[in-house]
Amino acid sequence: MSAKVTSIGLKGLEGYRVQVEVQVTEGIETVIIVGLPDASVKESKERVSAALYSIGFPLVDSKVVINLSPSEQKKNGPLFDLPIAIGILKELKAIKDKIPLNTGFIGALSLDGTVLPVEGMIAAILAAKKLQLQTLFLPFDPTIPLVEIDELELVYIQTIQDVVDLLSGQQILSVNKPKESTDERFHFQRNFNQVIGHDFAKRALEIAASGEHYLLMDGPPGCGKSLLAETFPSILPPLSKEAQLEKISLYQLAGAPYDSLTLPSYRHPHHSASSVSIIGGGTNPKPGEVSLAHRGVLFLDELGEFSKKTLDMLRQPMENEKVTISRVHSTITYPAKFIFIAAMNPCPCGYFDSSDHYCTCSEKQIKAYKSRVSGPILDRIDILLSLKPVNLKGNHFSGIESSEEVKNRVIAARERQYARYGKEICNGSVSFEQLTSSSPLTPLQQQNLQSLSSAQGFSNRVQIKIIRLARTIADLKGDDIISDEAIEEALLLRKLSLRSIQSFHKKSLTGENHNVHYK
Repeated sequence: MSAKVTSIGLKGLEGYRVQVEVQVTEGIETVIIVGLPDASVKESKERVSAALYSIGFPLVDSKVVINLSPSEQKKNGPLFDLPIAIGILKELKAIKDKIPLNTGFIGALSLDGTVLPVEGMIAAILAAKKLQLQTLFLPFDPTIPLVEIDELELVYIQTIQDVVDLLSGQQILSVNKPKESTDERFHFQRNFNQVIGHDFAKRALEIAASGEHYLLMDGPPGCGKSLLAETFPSILPPLSKEAQLEKISLYQLAGAPYDSLTLPSYRHPHHSASSVSIIGGGTNPKPGEVSLAHRGVLFLDELGEFSKKTLDMLRQPMENEKVTISRVHSTITYPAKFIFIAAMNPCPCGYFDSSDHYCTCSEKQIKAYKSRVSGPILDRIDILLSLKPVNLKGNHFSGIESSEEVKNRVIAARERQYARYGKEICNGSVSFEQLTSSSPLTPLQQQNLQSLSSAQGFSNRVQIKIIRLARTIADLKGDDIISDEAIEEALLLRKLSLRSIQSFHKKSLTGENHNVHYK
């Protein structure tokens, strides 16, 4: 016979059930762990032996064999210490009651029997819910907030003896629990009422925040690109409970601190950052900047200064909202659902097409600079903005909308999208089938858009992004259908000329259409 205890293994942010099987027989004092354990798991036998000795259960003249199932999955981390110890105690008859298989255990052990927090505890809790466990024993960690999950009881313990007493039906002294997170009132250093002019750019940022659309700004130095990007988080809604747990999980796995629990992440890596730090990786793959920006914002300033290799590695996370890192021993997938904001100069010197400064770059230099951002990356960006410096003399400093006013409209637009799609998803990432089934274009709108896209050389992806933008613009207006005006504004956000947009408007008014031929 052997004792069986349920635990949770982690593969990135994804968790899976691990069955800890323990068999204790007479023999030379030995502890053997099988089931593809890494070095940290192999060291568990020393920690567990010392911890059991400290509470009066020395493994004298006992051969202990521990199997971590499934055997084909590589196990890592010290979170199996507690379930291994519980399995041994069950085999030694220290625990007489049956241990339910829908009860899980995670935690590292110190030599005196204290149960210690482990890396990725929030991810393990989320995995326990998906695996439909009913109870999870875990150590108290003061650095994480109180987590409450329906249909999953979380039992916080401090020592192995606490677990033994609870499984035997005894009451234990109350254990500290994580503090419940309070509604954070965060004062942003940047506010929309500090941005003079740039009305069209602020409107574009509002649309991007409402539908989670990607945005690229280009313009000469000092025109306000970085200021607008730094102001963008102030109009984003607070994170939901589920999004907060995902954020904490990723930051825990990366070993990185976070400033706020309820506010979306804002990641701003320098252009000298390596591709591994941006995408994630390492011997034991850790989340990169794209995953730390999950449910938040990834801002790349001076986009043209990033290496072409690094930028092209963004294709997968921008399209699939996740990043997969493959190594010899394992393949790990991390979520990467972020709003991508980028800024760049139009040329190396920054003054191409400027009316105030002379551009010193040759045509070849300008072409080489712009080619650093490949066509596939530009194809994945919804909004393209060209900014010009603002003349403060012709603008008023009062009566400018604050970020709070804009945020209220963003929240209202997102609530319309959540109600339409039945889940927390926006127009920028909802499937195209669901988008068109809930908000179809009229046959005339579709034909005119295809005709204009064919003339402009737009790919199918860009056409879909125009429809997504138009749907978000309609949501901001409170419209149930996509109007011609919404499509025209979406076209304007793709840097189309006014002449082309007026052509679309004229066709919509007259009912004119053309046959479209694709190559």
